[in-house]
Amino acid sequence: MDWQEWKKQENVETEEFPNEIILEVRAGAGGEEAALFAKELAEMYILYAQKQGWGTALLSSSESSIKGYKEAVFEIRGKDVYRKLRFETGVHRIQRVPETEKMGRVHTSTASIAILPVRKKSTIEIKSSDLEIELSRSGGAGGQNVNKVETAVRIIHKPTGIDVRSTSERSQLKNREKAMAILTAKLEVKKEEEEAAKYSAERKTQIGTADRSEKIRTYNILQDRVTDHRVKRSWHNIEKIFGGYIDPIINDLEALEKSGAV
Repeated sequence: MDWQEWKKQENVETEEFPNEIILEVRAGAGGEEAALFAKELAEMYILYAQKQGWGTALLSSSESSIKGYKEAVFEIRGKDVYRKLRFETGVHRIQRVPETEKMGRVHTSTASIAILPVRKKSTIEIKSSDLEIELSRSGGAGGQNVNKVETAVRIIHKPTGIDVRSTSERSQLKNREKAMAILTAKLEVKKEEEEAAKYSAERKTQIGTADRSEKIRTYNILQDRVTDHRVKRSWHNIEKIFGGYIDPIINDLEALEKSGAV
């Protein structure tokens, strides 16, 4: 294979598995416990990204009263980021005894993860007339200008009701660009999910096409075990896994998909 053919193949692979994603985490059932779990999951992926040498940035977040995440959106960039994390989309659940539980009862809480690939070439056409744009002041610690200038951007796509926002950048223009990138990624995934739904029988045999409503994994603290329900495999040492050591899980999922066993 000469250089031009190799470059062409690399471009095709990069388009299928882009090196930039949007990671979205949302608390599900379980109130404050779910919000704490959502934050633990987000931190797990950020720590994993750091181990891979990828760049990360928090684009927006909404915290609960005890500093969990009701919702948080991150940007992650780096080689093979989508290839490695594409199986993480879905509902994750945790089973543990909360610190506030006096009777020692086990609670189950959930959080959803969405991995949205950011592609350089998008087939999605977004009309400006379909957008409702809101500006507000960014919160959080910072210099004297924080909370004085309307830099935070929220965009609502009226045809679908999809709501995105970016508050991390200091300029309104950059936040608008980030928000549009998130919106485009969400619309791309929505289109892909609608097309995949037409082939539901085939879709059930693939682990790489999960949607965020599918329960994919359970973290059982008492048994120190993480189980992926799609491939019926378990891994131990939850503390290490929450510390970003998720290579064994990701490697097993990739190997099983390549083998055609799932």
